[in-house]
Amino acid sequence: MLYDGMYMTDDEFLSNFQMDRACIHQLTELVKDDEVFSKCWGKWDKWPVLLHIMVFLKCLGSYGNDASFQKNGQAMGISKGAVNDCVIQVSQAILKLQKKVFRWPDEE
Repeated sequence: MLYDGMYMTDDEFLSNFQMDRACIHQLTELVKDDEVFSKCWGKWDKWPVLLHIMVFLKCLGSYGNDASFQKNGQAMGISKGAVNDCVIQVSQAILKLQKKVFRWPDEE
């Protein structure tokens, strides 16, 4: 299963998640305290935010037949419904950072 990224080389990790480990950890630090993750219940409350982000990134980096939630779920060892929930939750958390993180160029 891909969520245990410690058994991958840096190139394999980058190929699967489109970000290196350091960037994923920075993103995790930015969103880890978001309320969307505190509202998780059942198995979700035991999953680290890092896993949510890795599932999200795996989905963003997939295309064609590999983009299905079922295939991404199989790769990550979770159900397709859980993949859907991860994508929604991480999207909501990242979008809340928009004003803090994204900067548009000035007219100059």
